[in-house]
Amino acid sequence: MPQKERNYFSGLGKDSKDMNIKVESLTKIIKGTTVLENISYEFTSGNIYGVVGKNGSGKTMLLRELAGLIHPTTGTVTVDGKQLHHDISFPPNLGLIIEKPEFISYLTGLENLKLLAEVKHTVSEKNIRDLMTMFSLDPCSKQSIKKYSLGMKQKIGIIQAIMENPDLLILDEPFNALDEDSVKLLRRLLLQYQQEGKLIIITSHHKEDIDSICSHILLLQDGKLVQKTEK
Repeated sequence: MPQKERNYFSGLGKDSKDMNIKVESLTKIIKGTTVLENISYEFTSGNIYGVVGKNGSGKTMLLRELAGLIHPTTGTVTVDGKQLHHDISFPPNLGLIIEKPEFISYLTGLENLKLLAEVKHTVSEKNIRDLMTMFSLDPCSKQSIKKYSLGMKQKIGIIQAIMENPDLLILDEPFNALDEDSVKLLRRLLLQYQQEGKLIIITSHHKEDIDSICSHILLLQDGKLVQKTEK
């Protein structure tokens, strides 16, 4: 691992909290269409779960359910024994990317990240700058984010998801639009997070991304969980 990454992890200074997410008989129906059907599964810390399937198979919808962004039609999602939308609204200490990240267009990348960091006050500007540099983004750039390329915006989305050192990462297509070096960097980071005991759930259209880092693979087909593989 390059020295910049070693320095980043050595400076985090927080052990990950064990987390368990239990999905029981989860069904989601939207406008008469069943998009998730009777899914049951358990996610535990220290693992990277890859959710795969064709477009429209329900991957993003499942991640939305796990993140507490939508209510199930029937069934439950519980986080450490607490039911989403009943006991808690969202999983605690969550880092999230769902579909295309949205930011304030006239601010720079650094300004957007600093604004997000003000919500919890758990990450320093130095850490944000270090992460931007790791992902080959210039924290001193005055360029507004609306002028960023898709890949640059994706990097900012990844940084906002990881910068507060969450115990749970839910990342929908995190490798989209990234250059090869950033793909390799993100893979290394996720594997290191796994070693530190975090719970990570990702989707990707690229088989290599899933095969190279995931300890468990879930195959969705027409909203059903049809195959579960443990490596």
